[in-house]
Amino acid sequence: MDDRYLRTGIFLAPFHALGENPTLAMERDMDLLVHLDRLNYHEAWVGEHHSGGFEIISCPEMFIAAAAERTRHIRLGTGVVSLPYHNPFTLASRMQQLDHMTRGRAMFGVGPGALVHDAAKIGIDAAAQRPRMNEALDVIMELMQGRSVTKKTDWFELNAAQVQLPSYTQPMMEMAVACARSPVGAVASGRHGIGMLSIGGTSDDALKAHANNWNIYTQNAEQNGKVADRKKWRIVTFAHVADTREQARKDVEFGLQKYCQYFTDVATFPIIPPGITDPLEYLTTEGIACIGTPDDCIRHFERLWKGSDGGFGAVLLLAHNWADWGATQRSYELMARFVHPHFQRNSNALRQLSYDIATSHSDGYKAQSAAAVMGEIEKHKAKTA
Repeated sequence: MDDRYLRTGIFLAPFHALGENPTLAMERDMDLLVHLDRLNYHEAWVGEHHSGGFEIISCPEMFIAAAAERTRHIRLGTGVVSLPYHNPFTLASRMQQLDHMTRGRAMFGVGPGALVHDAAKIGIDAAAQRPRMNEALDVIMELMQGRSVTKKTDWFELNAAQVQLPSYTQPMMEMAVACARSPVGAVASGRHGIGMLSIGGTSDDALKAHANNWNIYTQNAEQNGKVADRKKWRIVTFAHVADTREQARKDVEFGLQKYCQYFTDVATFPIIPPGITDPLEYLTTEGIACIGTPDDCIRHFERLWKGSDGGFGAVLLLAHNWADWGATQRSYELMARFVHPHFQRNSNALRQLSYDIATSHSDGYKAQSAAAVMGEIEKHKAKTA
């Protein structure tokens, strides 16, 4: 555990209640990335959605390009681009440009598309989304490595397609595939040896499914001559912390109900099952969310680590806006100050060791210091007598 280093970040859909000013909401999302950059969060993944009203960023690449100009260190990923919605050649070309514009801080996350509403609006059947993702991903992997591709499917055609720019990131920009309960994402990411983004909750059953998907990833990686590296595995969870549990629970009263309602009315899978009258209690007791103190969050992350059956590379907080802006900022700050060090090679261990050594020798050091001072006083007296 002393060698464990868990990267931290967010998965920004984003989620904004219908009554909010959308222009200001997106600006606050940008402010959040700046805030996280200052707090030494490692990653932020920005989603693509086109309908439903809550998730209002439709072009993550555009958002990332702007965020890269306002931040210094944090890496910025598409979380995720829905591959069936795009021609793979033009998408690969855009991402290569973004790789250069961010000087290698951009990451390329892909998936089949989470909202069936989006697919339906452009005439894509839900059953076609995952096969199309795989078709596009196979081509994109070739294009991102500078190769020429000729391929014709029932939804795109490429004729000696080759991107104009080499990757800024060598040998190519980091990529990842979203993976929920279905094994499709695990198979695809393992086949190509790229990252896996585990979404779909962190209940006990969900953690078992995520661990099983990692096993599927490993099998497919080995079958295709790739190395299964747990550092490429990211798990997405919920958390909001405050100085006390009571304050954390009070904070989330601001927006939790509207969030749950959106998942019931619009999103593919409801976050709260029918008949649940206390969403907050359900989310915490089921292990889906941590709503409490930094110590509670440490226990929550430890549970994720244990449930992964061997560890993973990064924990991503699903940005939710359950609390108002001030409390949200405070939550991310408390986690950065008091939770992250515990999972990053126990970064306070040497400080504690130094403190303990100083404490154990305190009486002797104080006596030596006092004797040294008295000695100088006596010397001065003798010299001036």
